[in-house]
Amino acid sequence: MNRLIQSGLMFGNMFHVVSPALVERYNRALKHLTGKTTQLTDFHIDISGYSPEIGDELDDDLYLNQNGVNRQFILLSTRQKSAPLLNAKFSTSRSILRHFIDANETQLFALTAKDAVAGELVNSVFSVSDPAQLFEIRKIRIEADTTQGTVKDAEKLARLVDRFKETEDGWYDDVLIAEMIALAKKTGDVVRNPVRLKQMEFVQDNFFTAHFGGIYIFRAVEHPAAICVGDKPDDLPIKYVFDLNDRNRIAKFFDFNGLVEPIVKARGIDAAAILRQKMDFIVVDVAQEAGIDLAGATRRDIRVIARQFATKLPPEWHALNALVQWAEGDGPWPRIGSDHPAYFYTLRAADHADKDLVNMLLAELTRKDIRQLFICHKELFYSLYRGWSDTKRSYVVDFLTREYQVDKAGARKALFGHDAPMKEPETTPEEIIQRVGPWGAVRR
Repeated sequence: MNRLIQSGLMFGNMFHVVSPALVERYNRALKHLTGKTTQLTDFHIDISGYSPEIGDELDDDLYLNQNGVNRQFILLSTRQKSAPLLNAKFSTSRSILRHFIDANETQLFALTAKDAVAGELVNSVFSVSDPAQLFEIRKIRIEADTTQGTVKDAEKLARLVDRFKETEDGWYDDVLIAEMIALAKKTGDVVRNPVRLKQMEFVQDNFFTAHFGGIYIFRAVEHPAAICVGDKPDDLPIKYVFDLNDRNRIAKFFDFNGLVEPIVKARGIDAAAILRQKMDFIVVDVAQEAGIDLAGATRRDIRVIARQFATKLPPEWHALNALVQWAEGDGPWPRIGSDHPAYFYTLRAADHADKDLVNMLLAELTRKDIRQLFICHKELFYSLYRGWSDTKRSYVVDFLTREYQVDKAGARKALFGHDAPMKEPETTPEEIIQRVGPWGAVRR
């Protein structure tokens, strides 16, 4: 994995904690949340404050996420918002933390200038020993404060100030005034500079969980279902339960709920180029099995390998090739049914609120597409990477560094972006008059 780390493809954008002041604040927050501290003086943290170095030190990768639910977090800086979330047990956790930081950025910037902010993503369960308990999770609420309770004290001081203003003899209440002064020494002037964090709650209806081998849960769709990466658990409280072998049923689920669209019919993208790249990735898989050195391989090299191993290329490659020929006007429309191994390679998420989740599931179903795997399902990418040959690892790192890292936003837009739908041009009254005259069209 060192090759990934050195190329910035793993642990990228982590926040570096190196100053004694930040280490001390982190330890205060860690002690506050878990009762533990670190002896390290130099480490990196993700968006939630989790550090892989501290995880190794404590021999506990879930030291901020006990039982894999109700994830705790430590914020030392608002700059953590661009960091990844490691060991994510729920696909929604990073976006929730990012929304929280964005919505409270000014307040968090002020609070983290003096102290760490510690908090928790609170839901209705404290463990998921049974898969059915996943369906009890409906809403995620964020609770957060500094280790010294600044937000709580500020709220209390604000209430005391209101009481002081509303009480006719407030100026004579020495106890009230003394309590306000004591709190103000810790919080500052909450009248001019209110210290408040927005109370935020997030609905969690459609999500992926890494628990029980991985389950995609779709509840807020017209035809709900759970799609299991591993074995299907018994007695899930949802009507339809599939596994990854139920390809036809997953395809119907996508179709009935309008969750996907064919790449060749998507607006604003170069469908043929995307499909050709998927074909290259499939060739790389064949080359790996043949023991071919792929170090520094270009697209031209991949085409040469494809010709050399034409008889060994799998059905996915041939179906995608036929689709490319159709897209470029050189061949008939190929019929690729949902039982064909290339079927899910031809799709991407439609434009809806859960497109990231659907693209993540598509990556699960199209594991030879290493680019979609890396972008949409990093944990699975890292897991599969460990089993690849060194020659494939070298090619993948080189490709992602050269063609993804240089322009992440552009690559995502090219692959998964959705253009605005075409609108009928608005016609002004003046244009109508010019066309038909002030009294309307003349009838013949």
